[in-house]
Parts: sequence; structure tokens; C-alpha cells
Amino acid sequence: MKREISFGQALSTVIGSVIGAGVFFKIGTITQQTQSGSMTLFVWIVAGLISIASGLTISEIAASLKVNGAIGYLKQIYHPVFGFLFGWAQMIVYFPAQIGALSSIFGVQFASLFNLPAHSATWVSIALVVLLFGLNMLGTKFSSKMQQIVTVIKIIPIVLIILGGLFFAPKTNLSFWPVVAGSGLSWTESFSSGLLSALFAFEGWIIVTNLANEVKNPERDLSQAIILGLAAVTAIYVLVNFAFLAVLPLKQLAGNDNAAFQASMKMFGNLGGRLVTIGILTSVYGAVNGFLLTGMRSPYILAKERLLPFSDKIGKTNVNTGVPVLGAMIVSGIAIVMILLGNFDVLTDMLVFVMWTFTTMLAVGVVILRKRQPDLPRPFKVPLYPLVPIIAILGGLFIVISTIINQFALSLIGIGLTLLGLPVYYYQTRKKPTEE
Repeated sequence: MKREISFGQALSTVIGSVIGAGVFFKIGTITQQTQSGSMTLFVWIVAGLISIASGLTISEIAASLKVNGAIGYLKQIYHPVFGFLFGWAQMIVYFPAQIGALSSIFGVQFASLFNLPAHSATWVSIALVVLLFGLNMLGTKFSSKMQQIVTVIKIIPIVLIILGGLFFAPKTNLSFWPVVAGSGLSWTESFSSGLLSALFAFEGWIIVTNLANEVKNPERDLSQAIILGLAAVTAIYVLVNFAFLAVLPLKQLAGNDNAAFQASMKMFGNLGGRLVTIGILTSVYGAVNGFLLTGMRSPYILAKERLLPFSDKIGKTNVNTGVPVLGAMIVSGIAIVMILLGNFDVLTDMLVFVMWTFTTMLAVGVVILRKRQPDLPRPFKVPLYPLVPIIAILGGLFIVISTIINQFALSLIGIGLTLLGLPVYYYQTRKKPTEE
């Protein structure tokens, strides 16, 4: 691969990959979990710091190993089975849960905006998945261009909400220091549950590490892109949530799926609020399309290595469009099942738990590589080693362990779905030599 990606392109990739729908729709969940304005903003800041530390740590692996993507990193550091399980988890949990969660919130907001019955939200969500599946069948070029347009549009509601919260909206009584939990909640319980919810909004930053071998100057540009990109995202998230807290009382925000819609209405009036909400829905639409666009390639990649049943069919693309049709059908189908069975918060918490299990393994992988291959060329080294990797590892362990303690059933489902891949892997790997 050629080193053609500039610092500006890497920076925009970080910001564009991360900002989606979580910033608009996690405020209701987090305020319900923390019961505190100070804790709500604090968990957003901590989530950003953990993401920055993890991004910097994994960037060293990305720049050092001659493979692109977390599947390859896990294979090379640990064992091929871990690379497969990561790809399997992406196919079974991560991408379908992302698509299902975002589509669910799209349905709720769409129904609220147009005064539709509440039960219609589920069907709107499913209709969105089916629509985007059809549009993606037109080809990757079409989907990518649509994604570029939506990425520009999604900046508009973010800017308007920040400005509305800072300058135009009536202010509620806010207190940001000291950082406290709401009445009846322990500090640890409030912090851990709020942090898990906030981290959903930072999902997607790991994509930039896949570009490490294509960045023009990885020693400087990759680290700066991650630090500045995630710092910018953190600042945006804190300002947007500050605007929500400034506009609506905490009691009105807590557990409110329509907080973004109601805050927009209060800031800009009926017409202006509805227009901002349409902009937010466009952002969610783009996020769903982005995850479908990339998610359909997970089963395709595994099938190309003959690691899935019916690999000869799943590993094919449409002759005219180059789209992995069966891969898209698998991810979209699982997403629709998740929409019918789950809800926004359950799906997002499960995908954060599963992905951070692998992210923590990758952070530990930096330490393993430093000891196993001290002479390995490292175009980029994580700064302040071992402090930054320790922050990444401890942050990841905190997320994983607190989820197991506080949401045991959900963590079991996530682990169970991931481990379902083991019999598939061993069956396929035993079958491969006879096929060849």
C-alpha cells in the first residue's frame, strides 16, 4: 500500500468515523444512570481519555505489523482463533447491534417527529434497514458518495445545538463541581454505568489504525490525528451534552429517548426544532449506512479465508456492483432480529462490552510485542510508554469487569454469541486441508 494519506485526511477519518448518533441519544440514558449533571459530563470526558489512550496504544501495533486491521493483529500476537473470533463478533454482534441500535433510535425519533403511534417505531426501524440494504445493492461507489454527503449534513445540527445551548437557550441551574452521583446512588455505580453508555458514542475510532501503513508520516501524523481527533470529538460531546443539560431539567432528561428532539424545540421553537431534528435523523441515517457499508465486509473477509460455512457463496461479490450480497443479507438480517428482540441501550451496552474485550487484548498486545520482538521496526511508538498502555488496559478492564458485575446477563449473552464461533472455526479449519 502507498503512503498517500495526509494528516488532514487521517484527522477527518477519526472525527468522521466516531461522530454518529450516540452524542444525541445517550444523554437520556446517562442522566438516568448518574442522576447528576456533573457526573454526566465527567463520564464523557473520561470516555474520551480512555479512547485516546487506547487509540495511541493500538496505533503502535498498526504501524509495526505488516497487516491491516484488528483481525490480523490478534492473529499475529495471540493465535488465529482470536482473529477469527473478532471477525465473528463483528459479524454476529458488533455491526448488527450498531445497525439495530441506531435504527431503533431512528424509528423512535421519526415517530415522535411526525406524531406517529409509538408502536410504529419498530416498523420504521426495520424499514430503514431494508431501504439501506437496497441502496447498498446499487454499488459501493453510490453508497460511499451518499455517505460523504450525509457526513457534511450531520455537522449542522451539532453546531446549532452547541450554539443554542451556549448563547440562545434559557438556562437551568447547573453545577459541575464537585463530581457527585445522584441521591441514592453510589459514586462507583453511577460512574461505571454512565461510562459504559458514553463509550458507545466513541465507537469507530479503531478504524483509523487500519490506515497506519498508508499514512505519509505515521511517526508524527498518526498519533497527532488520534489525539487531536478524539480530543475534538470529546470537546464536541461535552458541549452538546452541556447544551442539553442547560436547556432541559435533569428530571426531564433522565430516561428520555426524545431529549434531543425536545431540547431542539426549546432552543429554536417548533419549526426550527423540527428542522434540527431532521438533521439529527440524517446523521443517524448516515451512521446506519456507514456500519452497513463496512459491516457487510466482515462475513465476506472470513469467507474468503474459508472460515464460514458456505464460504464459496458468502465470499462472492455481485458481478456488476462488487457488493458482497450475502454478507449484507447476513448482517442486515441479524440486525432486524435484534431490533425485534432488544432495545437501544441493551444493544449498545452489549456491543461496547464485546468490542472492548478485544480492544483490551490489543492494548495488552503492545506490551507482549515489546517483550517478544524488541527489535521489531516501530515507525510509531506509543508516547509515555508504559503509562499510556496502562491507562488503556485498566480502562478496558474496568469496562469489561463492571459490565460483568452490573449487567451479568447481558455480558453472558455477548460472550455466548462470540464463543458460538469456536465450533465453526474448528470445523472449518479441519475441513480446509481436505478441500485443498
